[in-house]
Amino acid sequence: MQPKYPSDSACIMTDLVLPGETNPLNNLFGGELLARMDRAASIAARRHSRRITVTASVNHVAFNRAIPLGSVVTVEAKVSRTFKSSMEIFIDVWTEDRESGTRAKANEAIYTFVAVDETGRPVEVPPIEPQTELEKQRFDAALRRKQLSLVLAGKMSPHDATELKALFLE
Repeated sequence: MQPKYPSDSACIMTDLVLPGETNPLNNLFGGELLARMDRAASIAARRHSRRITVTASVNHVAFNRAIPLGSVVTVEAKVSRTFKSSMEIFIDVWTEDRESGTRAKANEAIYTFVAVDETGRPVEVPPIEPQTELEKQRFDAALRRKQLSLVLAGKMSPHDATELKALFLE
């Protein structure tokens, strides 16, 4: 299979925070943001694999900054690494100041999607070839996250987790 670049899968969604999407403090509900991130990640996974994709896990979510009513919110998702049938999607969430236009990072998340056929069986996805320094860092870190997840689930022996051993034993 021909490798693809993270930029091939990029999905950028921009929208406003409306009154019906806010909590009593007039900030965007966390669940609303999760849904937006899931949609962007789904599009990125589909663009990479050109297959039906399903959310396998939400590996990390950081709600670092409240997103107030009326804010312009941009969700950017890209495939950061692929495995046999799964894809790690890294998501950055930005807010835009209404008056100055200055963008600030509000949140980030890491989702895992799996490509499937019409019967729901996993199918192989193309490898990814990171280009930028940030893409390379996220690519390398994805293997550590995958190994940690497998160790915690009891599907990999800690002795076989080469990337984790490198972190702690060097």
